[in-house]
Amino acid sequence: MGFPSNQHLPDEHLPNDQHLGLSRRAFTLAALGGVAIPRAAWAKSAGAATVFYVAVGSNLTRYGVDSTGLTLASQATTQLPAAIQYIWIHPTRPLMYAAYSNRFQVKDGHTHGVMAFTIDRANGNLTQFGQPMALPSRPINITVDRAGRFLLVAYNQPSGLTVLRLGANGAIEAPVEQAETIDAGIYAHQVRVAPSGRFVVLVTRGNDATPTTPEDPGAIKVFRFNQGQLSHEVSVTRGNGLGFGPRHVDFHPTKPWMFVSMERNNQLLTYAVQPEGIGAAPLFTKDTLRTPGGIAPVQYAGPIHVHPNGKYVYLANRSDSTVDFAGRKVHGAGENTIAMFTIDPKSGEPTLAQTIETNTFHNRTFSIHPNGRMLVAASVAPLAVREGDQVRNVAAGLSVFGIGKDGKLSFARTYDVDVGSEAMFWCGMVAL
Repeated sequence: MGFPSNQHLPDEHLPNDQHLGLSRRAFTLAALGGVAIPRAAWAKSAGAATVFYVAVGSNLTRYGVDSTGLTLASQATTQLPAAIQYIWIHPTRPLMYAAYSNRFQVKDGHTHGVMAFTIDRANGNLTQFGQPMALPSRPINITVDRAGRFLLVAYNQPSGLTVLRLGANGAIEAPVEQAETIDAGIYAHQVRVAPSGRFVVLVTRGNDATPTTPEDPGAIKVFRFNQGQLSHEVSVTRGNGLGFGPRHVDFHPTKPWMFVSMERNNQLLTYAVQPEGIGAAPLFTKDTLRTPGGIAPVQYAGPIHVHPNGKYVYLANRSDSTVDFAGRKVHGAGENTIAMFTIDPKSGEPTLAQTIETNTFHNRTFSIHPNGRMLVAASVAPLAVREGDQVRNVAAGLSVFGIGKDGKLSFARTYDVDVGSEAMFWCGMVAL
């Protein structure tokens, strides 16, 4: 489908920082070193109308949200040039940035890029803003700095990091040529700008060993960040990086702590946040599974988000391993839950308080409502399960939970989603 351009959108359609809000804790700003840094404007809008976006392949569907009734209602779909990989919201303008790639469908050539959309404050409708920018390989993750001046793009294979300049109106402009060579590690999975804006974290997962290849080491790459320039790279890891497999991080909203989801370790790490980096070793290491050590053949930690009030941190445990039964592939051992940790307000130590079933498989993404009372997790694809002598198909779905005053989750419902041959790869709530 075609994409109309409105690169020169008048400024009256780009509001000041009183209007747009994104609920995911990955998008809020924090305080550092005792100096209060104001949260982005969209994080102020906990009482505003909220919409929920879900990416399935190249389609981005908007849902209406009722956080009291814990319900969702499908409203409209926008199509992108290829499968959506990740999305980020501008900190002060009603702009959405979406990264896409056809990494699994290459018969017609490679398509990798990032593009911007304006978000209608009345209903969440999306309108393309400017032209898509082609990228060299799959953009697995993107982020925007707190000042809204730079869009950072992480690539997984080959591992890499690009900084794109944003115009005064938020339009995507040219890449920033880097003065120093970037060591992007092995299999970058996420990029974040610290709340202070003074450093960038590139999470590089590494890879498990296979029957034909050795294990690749993982690390958290930390760069100083100034005027779009990345410098003074430091590799934070354990030993030589083998057995160290981080996936995503999130920052506390008011304290100098960074929480790390360890995909290949099924652990949650807590690091001290310093003025221009993080501590060399974690303050705390916690298991994320209901039964620590009882790791299935396929068992990984997934996305991580701190609650807006800073009292809790949530992380997805995901598994889609299969065994043969009655001529079918059915789910074998493995845990598919959301793990909820309380956070000690003085030390930052997380304590596992709950794991709750999602009733779906492989939840790659989840989002918290800006009012902190609702969480929705999205599973990648359907999977069959054995029930006695029978086999039941479990659809890909959106698992909806209420969040209590104590931070614990209560399961409300699951909405089945027909993903066809695609995957449900990202979801996020936006307060209008």
